[in-house]
Amino acid sequence: MPRSAVGGAHAGGPLRNRGEPTMTDTTEPLVLDQEFFDDPDQLYRELRAERPVTRAIGPNGVAFWMITRYADARAALNDPRLAKDARRIPELLARQESGPPARELAESLVGHMLNADPPDHTRLRKLVGRAFTMRAIGRLRPRIEQIATELADAMTASGPEVDLLDTFAFPLPMTVICEILGVPPDRREEFRTWSNTLLSAAGDSERGAAAAAMATYLSELVEDKAAHPADDMLSEIVRASEDGDSLSPGETTAMAFLLLVAGHETTVNLIGNGALALLRDPEQLALLRADPDRVPAAVEEILRYDGPVNLATFRFTTEPVEYSGTTIPADAFVLVSLLGANRDPQRWPDADRFDVERDPSGHLAFGFGIHHCVGAPLARLEGEIAFRTLLARFPDLRLAGEPGPHRMSTLIHGRTRLPVRLDAPAGAATGPAATGASATGPAAR
Repeated sequence: MPRSAVGGAHAGGPLRNRGEPTMTDTTEPLVLDQEFFDDPDQLYRELRAERPVTRAIGPNGVAFWMITRYADARAALNDPRLAKDARRIPELLARQESGPPARELAESLVGHMLNADPPDHTRLRKLVGRAFTMRAIGRLRPRIEQIATELADAMTASGPEVDLLDTFAFPLPMTVICEILGVPPDRREEFRTWSNTLLSAAGDSERGAAAAAMATYLSELVEDKAAHPADDMLSEIVRASEDGDSLSPGETTAMAFLLLVAGHETTVNLIGNGALALLRDPEQLALLRADPDRVPAAVEEILRYDGPVNLATFRFTTEPVEYSGTTIPADAFVLVSLLGANRDPQRWPDADRFDVERDPSGHLAFGFGIHHCVGAPLARLEGEIAFRTLLARFPDLRLAGEPGPHRMSTLIHGRTRLPVRLDAPAGAATGPAATGASATGPAAR
């Protein structure tokens, strides 16, 4: 939608001002199209200021309420009145005026902890959480570093111009999550295709076929791990038990789906979005080149500034709820804008500026509350290793053209391609001086 039309036809009328009495938004819903996905921040700025809780329609035709302010988002992510029980979603979809959209996922893929409320969520997370402890993830560092080094070698061999997403940002987390779950190498490209289709605006039949193919393969993989356990995380999850309780085969299949998709999609776009932000801001890039120990903090700022998740997964109201003076009725879908919340100037001054020296603690890129991403430690570790490797191996890395358009997904926020050049421009200086850094510290800001 044209950014100038936020108060016009696409948005359904003028935006309300702060301080108005409690009401239910009666304007026409926003239509989230490709123009929105290419520049969501501009719309979010206007919505945060004037209509922070509003109705919208996603590219799949599902209508929902969207929350964009940080304080509201943080509260909503941990509000027990906003449920996630996947068993009720078909009923709620059927009530929508446009009619029920086709189911996008096979039934065997939806029964995971992200689609559950307590006590089911508590049980599922407890059984799976032990595989994602900080200690368990920390043991993966040498292998992730090895994978990153091998990918950098392959980039050098393919250069000087490559697509950073295809050659590095995708294969790094995909290799890691497939290895720790025990997925063989010859199936990994299929998972990328299936995942991209499921998280896109593709047609119902195309998404249904991708879901069915993934469900069939994962069910077979879980059966194989149960019969022939190996030294991998999926075998550990199959074996996991607590007080005599364990995951059923269906629950294990759904959990494998969640870990595979979330375990690579988040990090692919963390790396891609972060690399683009750094390459567009030589001053910030110079700070990291001069002091690579800043990288872990920079990863947190990347997550805040241009995180990999746009709108959090579906919730629905179990009773009327009020945020910022607007009442959302019962049995309505709610999507929390993580991107919008993380750019809220009420939480971070100058929030639209990328600043690796900022304290971004409290960002919502991995959610908040009981559904905070269980794989966040793995994504952070992969992001740290990825940027350390890129900084060390490619001191002259630069953009080689315009990045591809954003993916048309309410969930995933990232580009379709990121062309980069690995060598220095002809006749250009290289090394720390080229970025404005010195041997004693970062360039003057």
